[in-house]
Amino acid sequence: MEDGKQMRSRILAKRDSMTAADRSTKSSAICATLMTLDEIQDSSTIFLYVSFRSEVQTIELLNTLIQNGKKVCVPITYVKEKRLDAIHITDPDKQFVPGYCNIPEPAPEILTTNLVPPESIDTVILPGSVFDRRCGRFGYGGGFYDRFVSAIPKAHRIALAYDLQIVERAPLQPHDEILDLVITETRVIRGKRK
Repeated sequence: MEDGKQMRSRILAKRDSMTAADRSTKSSAICATLMTLDEIQDSSTIFLYVSFRSEVQTIELLNTLIQNGKKVCVPITYVKEKRLDAIHITDPDKQFVPGYCNIPEPAPEILTTNLVPPESIDTVILPGSVFDRRCGRFGYGGGFYDRFVSAIPKAHRIALAYDLQIVERAPLQPHDEILDLVITETRVIRGKRK
């Protein structure tokens, strides 16, 4: 029986082996589906991860959400404190700098002025490594997103993933958070969060 760590490694290796063209095409399909959801249409403040490596790409989505009048915030990662803060972004081209793991993050000069209180966030859009049909999620092992979403239980939790990241049942730990939706290039999986 495969444990969580082995499953994460296997799925991430498959995701990393996708071609750039395949990632781009599938990311576009995933983001187009996301934009049709009531959860997005009805949200005014949306927290969105900034993609890196082989994750579902979100830079175009970030710009689309801003153009649609949404207040979009992205994470700043505080590694020592093991936490994320939400920072409001209006111009990704000017407001991003390389951050934790070289992921684009908000520039230091806007961290205090653009800080968004987590309880004002309507929807959180998360990355991850493995997802299952219950909308269970494995991240990358740091617990940053699990801690972030557990503090704002009323916010919608939506993950973006490729079909190859979906398994029947992941061996979740008690701290692994259940999501409301996982969107892939071919389907929308709805979870039943308690």
